Amino acid sequence: MPDVRADAADFAAAMRWFPLAGLPVGLAIWGGIWAGLPVDPWLAALFGMAGWVAVTGGLHLDGLGDVADAAGAGHKDKRRISDVLADPHIGSFGVVAITLQLAAKLVFLSLLAQRGGAWALPAIACISRIGPLVWTLTLPSLHAGMGSRFAGAIRWRHVAPWCAIGALAAWFVPVLALAVPVFWLWRAWVRSRLGGISGDSHGAGIEVTETVLLLAWVALL
Repeated sequence: MPDVRADAADFAAAMRWFPLAGLPVGLAIWGGIWAGLPVDPWLAALFGMAGWVAVTGGLHLDGLGDVADAAGAGHKDKRRISDVLADPHIGSFGVVAITLQLAAKLVFLSLLAQRGGAWALPAIACISRIGPLVWTLTLPSLHAGMGSRFAGAIRWRHVAPWCAIGALAAWFVPVLALAVPVFWLWRAWVRSRLGGISGDSHGAGIEVTETVLLLAWVALL
């Protein structure tokens, strides 16, 4: 991408387009599956998974690992949560969470490749990214950082069009409607366990939503 002059306000306002960014993510996964499917569904799943990690830079997986570490370290003392989230190192909880997440997605992508359901991946990636907009509006910021930058740039009027698009998509792929309870369950867990939203918990929430929607889509097929 070319260099773009942008300040902190521009960066925060970009969150309004997170769901749109999910479309090329889903297309990259779908493309990987398409490339590997003539050989074997598992190779298709591997190519799709590699595309998924590459196009996102592993950012959301990093958030998932950090949140897992923070939740594990803070089960007795919540004052440790922010310290662990800020620590660039990864602990055992994070390793386990990321490993299980990659394994789950690999299995689901293989099943989608076999059952002809990969075409829904752009919609799944798009709808999963509506969650951060909702969490930003309904949760306090845990600390100063990426998550807190978004709070002043998002309003419900920015969420409403994506909700309408999500409802339309759910008309064709009904399992996408499960994103709504997942969003609110993740919000409740973050509120009770972490105390607030951060960039890491945004990324982790996207990962969780994607996996639940993949599981539901595979089950439906």
